[in-house]
Amino acid sequence: MTSPTGTDAPTATEAPTFRLFIDGEWVDSGTGRTFESRNPADARDLIGRFQAGDAADVARAIRAAGMAAPGWRATPAPKRGEILYRFGALLAQHKERLARALTREMGKVLAEARGDVQEGIDIAYLMAGEGRRMFGDTVHSELPDKWAMSIRQPIGVAGIITPWNFPMAIPCWKMTPALVTGNTVVFKPASDTPHCATLLVELMAEAGFPPGTINLVTGSGAEVGDPIVDNPDTGVISFTGHTSTGKSIAQRAGGRFLKRVSLELGGKNGIVVLRDADVELAAEGILWSAFGTTGQRCTAASRVIVEAGVLDALLQRLEGGARGLRLGDGSRETTDVGPMINAAAVEKTESYVEVGRREGKLVCGGRRAADGDLAHGHFFEPTIFSGVMPMARIAQEEIFGPVLSVIEVPDYEAAVMALNQTRYGLSSSIYTQDVNTAFRAMRDFETGIVYVNAGTIGAETHLPFGGWKETGNGHREAGHAALDTFTEWKAIYVDFSGRLQKAQIDNQPG
Repeated sequence: MTSPTGTDAPTATEAPTFRLFIDGEWVDSGTGRTFESRNPADARDLIGRFQAGDAADVARAIRAAGMAAPGWRATPAPKRGEILYRFGALLAQHKERLARALTREMGKVLAEARGDVQEGIDIAYLMAGEGRRMFGDTVHSELPDKWAMSIRQPIGVAGIITPWNFPMAIPCWKMTPALVTGNTVVFKPASDTPHCATLLVELMAEAGFPPGTINLVTGSGAEVGDPIVDNPDTGVISFTGHTSTGKSIAQRAGGRFLKRVSLELGGKNGIVVLRDADVELAAEGILWSAFGTTGQRCTAASRVIVEAGVLDALLQRLEGGARGLRLGDGSRETTDVGPMINAAAVEKTESYVEVGRREGKLVCGGRRAADGDLAHGHFFEPTIFSGVMPMARIAQEEIFGPVLSVIEVPDYEAAVMALNQTRYGLSSSIYTQDVNTAFRAMRDFETGIVYVNAGTIGAETHLPFGGWKETGNGHREAGHAALDTFTEWKAIYVDFSGRLQKAQIDNQPG
């Protein structure tokens, strides 16, 4: 097999040029064009150049996936699971190398990068087990001498389109259930993190996935993502990203071909803190949820809804904690908050801070950080606004940066109303020491994930992940629910009576 770069190891002063992976081979794009990936903590650090693929490259990849589909589908599911297990073991073996590469390309601090890779390991092992667990239903027929059961079967070629903020976990969340259920894959990663995707696919090839089973095409959304969606030979699309992009994908894929489409989109997650809460614990959870991954995660807490009477104590702890967070290169163990992904993300956050100055009181932060070692990166200070109204723009619109709005409410009922008054519904949290109130929140919060006395982040791979409302379209990632995206149900009836039985016609009440 060729190498991802197609060359010998580059010298220290060179940046390698990476290739596409199609039909088991590393190949150049037909466009002859490349794009760069740089370290967001120091834009002078060029990670590499990557192929700027186009519709012709996508067509090659989909054709390869289609040719490989019958053989992969015919491979017994336990055997597919064994290859996934080898992939998980390789992820574990290379965890530190992958985490450091992830931090260099995406920016999150090294501890979080290790967690990102660990999620990939966890889901690979979980889905490997599904090779032997992938059960349907066997039920009693309503007629004598008749067998009734259901099984899952693969859809075909899966188009996998992933974001940059979890560049190893999310591709694994999507590709492992697609593969264990017998689909083949065409994978388009975000253009900000193509190196992470390349490293993943290298290990998948090493694990033993047959040629054509996994195909990687790098490039822009318009030139690679759209052709994956629009090609009639992709039977299922799984996308994580911006809500407006997801809506466009759903319209095109559904309107033309009635494709299966799984969407994981935006979030505007809230944490409710009641007057009986452990305020110290709540502050720790809020700071981690709001400023972990520099606020660049769909489950980040961007709203804190505080019951009257506890606001001052909580706000004091939040301000002190936020001011104490150290910005810097995520590869340094002393760094608490890494860079934002690119200059455009910083500019977007700046624009929302200006909105926030009109809608609330700036408690801390509020500006880009460019002093000293931060001068060549995309850094922004952890920012908190207080006095924000529930329907303010900064409390309603997804910023995807380190900006937190604090909203005061009189009681639990008002907190529920404020929490639910958003078009998103991914993750939520409540801090309370009253078990009855905690159970009411589990029932009342309109989100796909609810935490009690914990932040809004920390989902585990054996439970379904996804949200309500405009956070998605009802599909779930992780857990056994992830199999639903990539499979069709088939009901099977076997009549061994030796005579014609007419189901409900013959099944009259006794």
